Formats: sequence, structure tokens, C-alpha cells
Amino acid sequence: MSEDKPLVNRVANSALITINLEEFFPKEEIAHFDLKDYLFMGLILKEKDFREALAAHDWAQYQGKVLLVYCTADAIIPMWAYMLVASYATPFAADVFQGAAEAYYQAAMSKALAAFDPSAYDEKRIVIKGCGDKPVPPSAYLEITRLLRAHAKSIMFGEPCSTVPIYKKGQGE
Repeated sequence: MSEDKPLVNRVANSALITINLEEFFPKEEIAHFDLKDYLFMGLILKEKDFREALAAHDWAQYQGKVLLVYCTADAIIPMWAYMLVASYATPFAADVFQGAAEAYYQAAMSKALAAFDPSAYDEKRIVIKGCGDKPVPPSAYLEITRLLRAHAKSIMFGEPCSTVPIYKKGQGE
């Protein structure tokens, strides 16, 4: 019988750097403000009634949260309605965003990645982590690849033990 060789974790010993896009994900809690709840007969927004409802609303409940403002009813919402909500919510909410959660995550991730310094990854072998618990939008994967391509030696997607090659310097250029 031959001598047993020690197990070597080649992934741990490799020069791969893993980037987890969940680290760029917004950390604040999300709150929702659906304008449909303020529509007269589910169709129109009456300015006087809307102003009164906003003045009576408990805005403190949004303290430190991201407030998503949207309308799930098929109604035409005047632009000033969004402006009024922002005016009331801004002193409390960490951020006020017009749109659903998916649109907010996309915008927030774009903003976070705008501050990302890809030059720190010059000539590095990068793995963009693929699985996670947060709904990282596809646009974030696109953007991180775009940013890293001019710097990285290679870019892969997945987990270090099982990756999909995305880019390798010198191939396809």
C-alpha cells in the first residue's frame, strides 16, 4: 500500500480573489408607500384629500428606512404627488425612491459600484460569487464585469471550487 498523501486544499491555496456582490447590497430596511391607498374611487388623486392624508400620516415609522413610493393601481399619478411624499418622508427616511424593490436594488447597486475601485484588482484572478441570500440584480454582475475587465487577469463566476470562466486576459481581445 502506498503512503497516503495529505489532502491539499488547492482552492484555499490559489490566488483567487472572491468578490461577493451582496457586500454592495443596500443595508437599510425597505418600507413601502403605495399611492393606490390614496386614490378616490381607485382612479384619481384629489389634491386636497391627498394633502390632508399626508399631513395625518405617521412618517416617523420610516425612520432610517428606504421608502419605496409607487402605485399598484392602473391610474395616472401626477408628478406633484411623488414630490409631496418625498417632502414629508425626507426628514425621516434614509432614502426615498420612486419605484418597486427591484428597481431600487438596481439603482442602489449601480450607485455602490460607482464607488468601486477596479484598479485594486490589477492582474488578479477574480471570482464573482454567484449564490447568495439577497436578490442581487443581473445589472450588478454586468457592471462589475465591465469595471474589472480592463484590470483583472481573469474573471470567473460562481464559487472558487466550481466556476464558469467569463474573461481571460489575452483571449478574445
